[in-house]
Amino acid sequence: MIPGRFQNWIGAVFEPYLYLGPAIILIALIMFVPLVIGISFAFQNYTLISSTGPSWTGLTNFEALIDDKRFWGAARNTLFWAVSSVSLQFFLGLGLALLLNRPFFGRRIVQALVLLPWAVPGFLTGLTWAWLFNPIIGPISHWMVALGLFEQPDNLLADPQNAMWGPVIANVWFGVPFFAVTLLAALQSIPDELYEAGAMDGASVWQSFTKITLPFLAPMIAITVLLRTIWVANFADLVYIMTGGGPANSTQILPTYIFTTAFRKLDFGYASAISVVLLLLLLLYAGILLRMRQTLVKI
Repeated sequence: MIPGRFQNWIGAVFEPYLYLGPAIILIALIMFVPLVIGISFAFQNYTLISSTGPSWTGLTNFEALIDDKRFWGAARNTLFWAVSSVSLQFFLGLGLALLLNRPFFGRRIVQALVLLPWAVPGFLTGLTWAWLFNPIIGPISHWMVALGLFEQPDNLLADPQNAMWGPVIANVWFGVPFFAVTLLAALQSIPDELYEAGAMDGASVWQSFTKITLPFLAPMIAITVLLRTIWVANFADLVYIMTGGGPANSTQILPTYIFTTAFRKLDFGYASAISVVLLLLLLLYAGILLRMRQTLVKI
């Protein structure tokens, strides 16, 4: 016989897990099982055109990545794609949040309009911006000629030197609402008494921003930048729709390279190896940023 006190202790410890059990099982089936299967493909020679079927090859796919110039080019493009997109989205979103945090006529209408880009599907966003950059049916190239940036109305997306800026601009337009809304919510949670106390002490607008606003926003900035960077690094829709990775692989990023390797070359083993490398890089980045966030919270 189990003593009643010990039995109650076991019930108190394991009872929460009984309630969480169905959800944990469902998450495991939907997320972790496919993840494990996908990672296992990276260690196999898994091509649909092979007549012999999948076979274990160990680290062969990862060794092939070392000499793959397209992989390293896609990695560099992914770094530029993520850093430039997230940086511009953050600064524009922060400025928009600071503007919307102040009362003015029609502010609620503007807040509703700010969310519109976020509500547009990525496929439609990429298609629309590809049309805008087209010199025949779009105005952007003609505007650039008027500003003196282009000598003639050329398609930005056809220039290997500058083609990456096309998807970046589209992604900035698409992602600014995320930072604007999240940072606006954080701004509205800052007590007004702090600004009043700062004004009484003679603090300038810049001092109030750097000494009050930024310290309160720092934890939210860290988590939003983390989430958005992970999303952007895995976001292949805009690049694939607007350029398809071209011209001459100048806009090829790791997600589009994974897609083309898996569904054009039908090499799921090599595509999985690229996916594993991208996963490890994002986990490393997430660990560093979360560590920084903990430091900011302590401060």
